[in-house]
Amino acid sequence: MSTASASATVAAPRSRYLVCEGREIHFMDWGPEDAPVVLAWHGLARTGRDMDELAAWLSPRYRVLCPDTIGRGLSQWSPDPAQEYCLAFYARLATSLLDQLDIERAHWVGTSMGGAIGMVCAAGPLRGRIRRLVLNDIGPALAPAAVQRIRTYAGNPAAFDTVSALEAYFRTVYQPYGYLSDAQWRRLTETSVRRLPDGRVTPHYDPAMVQQFIHHPHDYDLWPVYDSLDVPVLCLRGADSDLLLPETAEAMRDRGPRAVVVTVAGCGHAPALNVPAQLDLVQRFLEGDV
Repeated sequence: MSTASASATVAAPRSRYLVCEGREIHFMDWGPEDAPVVLAWHGLARTGRDMDELAAWLSPRYRVLCPDTIGRGLSQWSPDPAQEYCLAFYARLATSLLDQLDIERAHWVGTSMGGAIGMVCAAGPLRGRIRRLVLNDIGPALAPAAVQRIRTYAGNPAAFDTVSALEAYFRTVYQPYGYLSDAQWRRLTETSVRRLPDGRVTPHYDPAMVQQFIHHPHDYDLWPVYDSLDVPVLCLRGADSDLLLPETAEAMRDRGPRAVVVTVAGCGHAPALNVPAQLDLVQRFLEGDV
């Protein structure tokens, strides 16, 4: 499917809210309600709007749900960060979301943290309900230096006087995403900005979400979870990723579900899923052609 044909038939997405596990969760709902479902989940300090290109590409054939994780974007911030900012609670949110929407089965596409949530769901509360799993630059083990890098910037979000200055910051810190057009950088910024009481702007997430690494230090040690998966898995690894190391990706080929591993040139952590080559690869995997 070409970009032109996808954009010509895509319906306007719907912005929706549901209370899941007692917390209001925001999500974008793309495509026909009676189509096969794809749940597209964003990374640690991001929002569901990062999945706009993927959702627009897939929505002529799929219903694509793009949640904001609790504490991110337009979803509620947790009143209990130590207990709720963790993969197990995120998996409960995903299960509640699908249950309330009466969705029995769905594909899962997850970037970074979103992929880790997908692994936990596919091995646990949504076992048998996830059809295919795409892990975008995430695996069952993470490079400690990269985790520390992410914790450093995510736990102390920068603040700026102007939105343009915030965009310049995003262009630097998210340079490993690979190519984004000027319009995509602008949208990334405008869909993940909040204004502070002093008038400055900062990324739209709860800084307390990094407590996950303090109170749940082994949350991302997922080899037992990965080895138990019984669904087809596609792993996309940014060629320059410092989070998903080459040896981990290679081991994913040989263990558990024996993932199909594809290296994405020109990216680090993590490919933005915003260009035709990446989008077509994901679609072909979902349709069983990879």
